Amino acid sequence: MIKLIGLDNKPFVVNADQIEKLEQIPESVITLVNGRKYLVKESNDEIIEKVIQYKRKIFLGDVKQPSEEIF
Repeated sequence: MIKLIGLDNKPFVVNADQIEKLEQIPESVITLVNGRKYLVKESNDEIIEKVIQYKRKIFLGDVKQPSEEIF
């Protein structure tokens, strides 16, 4: 899961494994595999970096306990 900021300045979390496509028009549009779309303030490069960091934590076994924040 990655934490992002919507255009309404409210943070929300997206399942990084469900991201199908990213577009920049000029804000980032995230399309999930179910077709749902989200507009966020982060650039595509920032989103990609968050996904890489998240997956790196999983593959390296650096996942924190449920009571700790994993963003």
